[in-house]
Amino acid sequence: MGFLDFPFAAAGCRCQDPRRFPGHEEVLRYLEAFARRFDLLRLVRFETEVVRVRRGSDDGRWAVTSRKLGEKGSGAGEDDQEEFYDAVVVCNGHYTAPRIADILGVDAWPGKQMHSYSYRVPEPFLDQVVIIVGASASAFDISRDIACVAKEVHVADRSAPPPTCEKQPGYDNLWLHSMVDHAREDGSVVFRDGSSIRADVIMHCTGYLFDFPFLGDDSTITVDDNHVNPLYKHVFPPEVAPQLSFIGLPLKAIPFPLVELQSKWVAGVLSGWIKLPSKEEMMEDVKAFYSKLEARGWPKRYTHNLSHCQFEYDDWLAEQCGHPPIEEWRKQMFTINLKNKIARPESFRDEWDDYHLVAEANEDFKKFL
Repeated sequence: MGFLDFPFAAAGCRCQDPRRFPGHEEVLRYLEAFARRFDLLRLVRFETEVVRVRRGSDDGRWAVTSRKLGEKGSGAGEDDQEEFYDAVVVCNGHYTAPRIADILGVDAWPGKQMHSYSYRVPEPFLDQVVIIVGASASAFDISRDIACVAKEVHVADRSAPPPTCEKQPGYDNLWLHSMVDHAREDGSVVFRDGSSIRADVIMHCTGYLFDFPFLGDDSTITVDDNHVNPLYKHVFPPEVAPQLSFIGLPLKAIPFPLVELQSKWVAGVLSGWIKLPSKEEMMEDVKAFYSKLEARGWPKRYTHNLSHCQFEYDDWLAEQCGHPPIEEWRKQMFTINLKNKIARPESFRDEWDDYHLVAEANEDFKKFL
């Protein structure tokens, strides 16, 4: 999970949670240690929102308008600050604009709706009947968390064929269902197989939307169902490359090594020692990539899904940067952990069989400690 040259065990990290799957507090400590090690905090403006990015018509530079938030700023337009830059790298993440499931009749449904983005602790769901819409990582974790206090938890999975109503192993109050079909004014929620549950809460664990509210048409990109188009290798819009780039868009991939390699590639291009193909060549590559996705039958929202090729992509980035490819132990550990999660969904965080890879990783980390 860690950056390639800064393992979690790095000096100064002050590890307090040594588990393979640590809590979010440990990840925060790791990122803070990384920032201190490389003296990055002086380059970051905290409590500052970028509200507008526009390209100048004369010199091609980018006008970036920002606004100070919190006590020092009123949030009003009179406090906006405009600065000019040769290039803009968009790294605003994609876990802040919730995607909400479209459920027929839900506007008249009297219960409470929320997105996993707002979930913090299970206690507010004490003795309630909760329907979780979605079946990926957040749905899995939150459903188990809530089941400890809720009366009932029902997970609606669009990949589960109707009729599905399966009590989950190890739980007396947790069921898997087919997807929700519609909601009723009487408080009941109906699944695709016709069965229904009277629920107090619908929790949308349905992912997020790519959102760039500060960009204008001069960015040359459009966003349609999380398909950011056109982007060369998920990073550069060919028409305005390399002056505009995007870091961290790919999904279903180990994030830290990926964004590290993307960042090194962008830095190399902007500094002039890595050359991009021509605009025409980049567009041809983009079109060929989209054609492959279409032939595979993937929906638009999977354009940046790298579940089938993340290490191939990482190694391509590494080659562009003159960086060694991703270590084999890292690739093998990911594959084994994925299989372990499928085989042991309730205990994969605490049971594994790849101690030989852990030893290999620790040996590799010595050069960074």
